[in-house]
Amino acid sequence: MSKTTRATQVLAKSGVEFTVHTYDYDPNAERVGLQAAEALGEEPRRVLKTLMAEVDGKAVCVVVPSDREVSMKKLAAAFGGKSANMMKPADAERLTGYHVGGISPFGQKKLVPTALEEAALTEALVYMNGGQRGLQVRLAPGDALKALNAKAASLIA
Repeated sequence: MSKTTRATQVLAKSGVEFTVHTYDYDPNAERVGLQAAEALGEEPRRVLKTLMAEVDGKAVCVVVPSDREVSMKKLAAAFGGKSANMMKPADAERLTGYHVGGISPFGQKKLVPTALEEAALTEALVYMNGGQRGLQVRLAPGDALKALNAKAASLIA
């Protein structure tokens, strides 16, 4: 497995301090984020999942703890919209250039507005997908927010 991806390259260029961590990705896991947390020996609240959604038909990226679900109402409100829905996996792959299970908020092919669950900012360090299945980057959530030019918002149900 390559530890250099578009995501790690973008992070390196941004000057953000991060470390790269690999784990055995289970393609049959019911919930990929929870499987990653378990494999890394980390609390699920510190292993964030990247989800692609649409608010009023426009693509957005959402980063939340792996043990939580996104509130569509809060998601729409975070982006000033009326309605939100999850993006189809094939559309998410086409838009980001990553495969489901390996979608990183960093280095996506098309830049879209991004929101990070504000509760994640209470953690010293969090894990986020590094752009490949079985690859995570660990960094300070505030640094992730800056590198993504994202907004912090209440997004979870």
